[in-house]
Order: sequence, then structure tokens, then C-alpha cells
Amino acid sequence: MLLRYLILSLTIVALAQTGFAQTLVYDGTTPDKPGKHLVFLAGDHEYRSEESLPAMARILAKHHGFKCTVLFSVDQKTGEIAPGSSYMPGTEALDDADLMVIFLRFQDFPAEQMQPIVDYLDRAGPVVGMRTSTHAFKIPNDSEFVRFDYRSKDPDFKDGFGRQILGETWAGHYGQNHVMSTRLDLIPAQKSHPILKGVEHPWVHAGGYWTEPTPDSVVLANAQPLQGMTPDSPPAEGKLPCPGVWTRTYSNEAGKSGRVFTTTYGASEDILNEDFRRLMINACFWACGEEDEIKPNLNIEFVGPYNPTTFKFNGHRRGVLPSDLAGWESPIMPITKPVTE
Repeated sequence: MLLRYLILSLTIVALAQTGFAQTLVYDGTTPDKPGKHLVFLAGDHEYRSEESLPAMARILAKHHGFKCTVLFSVDQKTGEIAPGSSYMPGTEALDDADLMVIFLRFQDFPAEQMQPIVDYLDRAGPVVGMRTSTHAFKIPNDSEFVRFDYRSKDPDFKDGFGRQILGETWAGHYGQNHVMSTRLDLIPAQKSHPILKGVEHPWVHAGGYWTEPTPDSVVLANAQPLQGMTPDSPPAEGKLPCPGVWTRTYSNEAGKSGRVFTTTYGASEDILNEDFRRLMINACFWACGEEDEIKPNLNIEFVGPYNPTTFKFNGHRRGVLPSDLAGWESPIMPITKPVTE
């Protein structure tokens, strides 16, 4: 029975269904190592969070013994992954989560899906925020959740989730996608930080975002836009570096603090870079309090085929259900599925 349990927990992905909606779970825990529960929210329109997040989740589950739940924005009628649909069943998984990894853009979820996110933040749960999560929510003024809007005017929650939790809201592009890639230059004074263990020269495909994080943020790397799509491209003319990776903490009403890691990168092709992928895996360890487990040679190899789609608006693979990504060896994404134009 014990052997059967180990095989099931290490190699089978559980799918909890409500109608067509599916919650994807990669479970690497074992009876002697009940790993922490990490919940990933994939729901942006452009940068293929539906690819980068399950790939990261598999690494953390298979190689490092975490339980990783991956949620997607989906089509309400078909259950297919629909980037940016503002419909994400399963957020109640956050009720017992030890970490929320968030990669959303301009979402306005139904109340029953938004409330677990609010409850998680109210208990000061740790957060890893990626790319468009600086503007994760676009919420109308008549909503009870309007304070989370990326342009929130609430004096106690100005500029919403992005600024108040991650440390920055949407401030604009700072480098043209697919023309200017980005080099992430580590801050020398922070090279001993656990998140930077084994990280040397991260480089990403995505163009830059301009950022001015909150003063309490600790910048780990500056983003230098490059005039070209290779790591050795020269710096883009007239574009000085700005923060691209940082940490901070936020507090709930009871004074409890939660760790936050934010990067304005993380697109589908960004995690092909080993140094950036290591940075992200290390960040998840650190945010949930497992920094003592971070080693310079931590295993960050992809689990199963990873076939990233070049990111763009309306560029996702159509007809993909969360269940299509189940198991350790199912391709992310299945290349037989057509890409929207």
C-alpha cells in the first residue's frame, strides 16, 4: 500500500472538476516529506502564463516535493484555457496554500473566485508576482473589490494590488517586445541573497517595463533593455536600467507580515534561460520560507516536454484543457493544437 501511495502521489496529477472547469495538481509530496502547497494563478492575455506557470509547478513538485495547484482562466462554456477570460474556478485552493504565485492581467473575477484571493492576502500569505501582475486587476468602481484595481484611488490602498502588495503598479513599457530583449544585472550588494544562489547572468526575451518600486523594496537585479534579441546585444540607446527583480514584505491588519518577490518578467520564452529559471525557482523557495533548502545547483530541469509559444496577444494554443497538461510527461503545450492568430 505504501508503494502504491508513493507512486500515485509522485506521478499522478489530480484533477478536481466543477462542470468543465478543472484544477490541475502536480503532487510531489510523500508520507515522509509533506511538502508545502503552492498555488499558481495563470491568467494573462499576452505572455503565456498558461505555459510558464505549469512548467515551473512541475519542476517544484517533481524535483523538490511540493504540492503545486495550477489554476487557469478558462472559457466558461468549454472549460478550455482562455487567457485573460476573467473566469478562474478553483481559487478556494488558496485556503490552505503556503504560497501564491500570481501571473494575471486586468482580471475582474466573479466574487466567489476573487474572495479566496482577498482572504489569502488578509492573512498575509507570501506572494510571488510575475510580469503583468503589477496590473493584475481591472475592477469597476461599483465592485466591492475595487481597491485591488491597478489604478485604485483608495487612500489606504492606492494603486491597488500591484503597488500595495507587489510594490509597483503598471507604469508602461520600457523596451519593445521581440525587438529589445532584457538583461538582468544582479545588484552586487545582494549577491549573497538566497534567491540569487547559483544565478549568474539572467537574460529574458521580454521587453522591459518601467518600474519605481516602493521605497521599502530590496532590488535584487536591474533590468537593462538591449538593442537585440540575444544576450550579447548592446544596451538600447537612451534606456538606462531600472529595477526588474525585487523583494519586500506587506502586512495585514493584525500586523502579520508576508514575503513578496516581484519580477516584471516571466513570459513563456523567458524561462528557457537557465539563470532566470533558477531565479524563479529559488524565489518560490524563499517566499514560502524554505530558503535553507536553496542550493546553487538546485535541480531546475524541465519535467516533460516544454514547447513555449512565442508570446503575443491572441497567440495562445486553442482547444487546450487543463487536463491536457496532466502527468509529468504531457507536453506544455501540445504542439498539435493550433495557435490563435
